[in-house]
Amino acid sequence: MQKIISYPISFIAILLFLLTLVIFHPIQWICFNVFGYQAHKKTVDYMNLVLLRIGHVLFNNFKIEGRENIPTGVPIIFVANHQGMYDIIGMIWFLRKFHPKFVSKIELGKGIPSVSYNLRHGGSVLIDRQDPKQAIPLIKGMSQYIEKHKRSAVIFPEGTRTKTGKPKEFAQSGLKILCKYAPSAYVVPITINNSWKFFRFGFFPYGLGNHITFTIHEAMSVKDYVFEDLMSKTENAIVQGIKV
Repeated sequence: MQKIISYPISFIAILLFLLTLVIFHPIQWICFNVFGYQAHKKTVDYMNLVLLRIGHVLFNNFKIEGRENIPTGVPIIFVANHQGMYDIIGMIWFLRKFHPKFVSKIELGKGIPSVSYNLRHGGSVLIDRQDPKQAIPLIKGMSQYIEKHKRSAVIFPEGTRTKTGKPKEFAQSGLKILCKYAPSAYVVPITINNSWKFFRFGFFPYGLGNHITFTIHEAMSVKDYVFEDLMSKTENAIVQGIKV
């Protein structure tokens, strides 16, 4: 029954999504090329707020817990499980204070209004998953960027989103590079729940009435741990909070 009801609502939502991306694309271009980084960032922040509000059309609600666990004035490495599109939308808006930059797949760097432009010009890095060596200098550069500017990087160690909410195996290489070249950073694990249900029927129609939560766990200083222990504690914190 939900799937049948979802068709007309999803049609409205996808039109609003596309309209938002098309409208914000030239605004991003103007802000970035005329006014610089801060103006461009504000544009991206509010674009993602609009996208969250479109999520409400589908009877979704969003909640973030534990923001007080994030230290300030230091580089941050956010590590999260990956369930769907709203992972990124929510993190950009809820964590906007920390200037999150994403490790993303290269395919997203072209062809998507607003999204591709932001990934190319907003400080994120685009990696080719078929060429791991290409990713090393890019992630190294991101590490040095957040170390210098006291901003944040976001990485999803599973690589691709899960379609069932059940976590996939966590890869270590990306986080290891981030920690190596941002030695004063804090790793902050985040558990995301229920965003996979947005695509429970596939890419259309959308799932309705999802309670999407972002739970922020205790931060860990990179310099206080050997990497293997840091990786283990990060993965355990994230996985134990997942509700399938």
